[in-house]
Amino acid sequence: MRRHRIRRLTLTLTMVLAAVAVPGTAQAAPYCGLVWGSQPEVGAGAAPADTDMVMGVRSGRHGCYDRLVVDLLGQDTTFGSYDVRYVPGVVEDGSGRTVPVRGAADLQITVLAPAYDGDGNATFTPANRREVVDVAGYRTFRQVAWAGSFEGSTTLALGVRARLPFRVFVLPGVARSDFGPRLVIDVAHRW
Repeated sequence: MRRHRIRRLTLTLTMVLAAVAVPGTAQAAPYCGLVWGSQPEVGAGAAPADTDMVMGVRSGRHGCYDRLVVDLLGQDTTFGSYDVRYVPGVVEDGSGRTVPVRGAADLQITVLAPAYDGDGNATFTPANRREVVDVAGYRTFRQVAWAGSFEGSTTLALGVRARLPFRVFVLPGVARSDFGPRLVIDVAHRW
């Protein structure tokens, strides 16, 4: 009888231990199924056309990430020239001055399109260079600041809560319309 109890206890303990995950053997599922990273994203598409211009910047909140969108105008329906990366500090185009932003990580967004037309007239001027869009209440974004538009490229400083995974992609525009391509930057709420 005693041997039977010991055997039953041993079997029960074995089953309990088998049900407990051994550290390091199981991988957690990616957050929201996102498999992004935090390394630089560079779009080396065709050289931007002379008509590609920054027309606006906007943002949005989603269940798993915060989104920043740069609206472009041009004759092309595609756009692929950008550089998005974490940096120790974003610098202002032309002057080289640091653009301070709130948050524990700085994401530099460089779009190879000016925020002015061929005659030098502004196509986009933020009302407030320090707060290009209002991101109050966002889970990941802390601040979007203007770093300038100089010699055919435009730079934004995105202050992020931490160095979090992100992705970058381009949504095509509509041919022969005022709807140009859009550069989209999504930053996950967590790893």
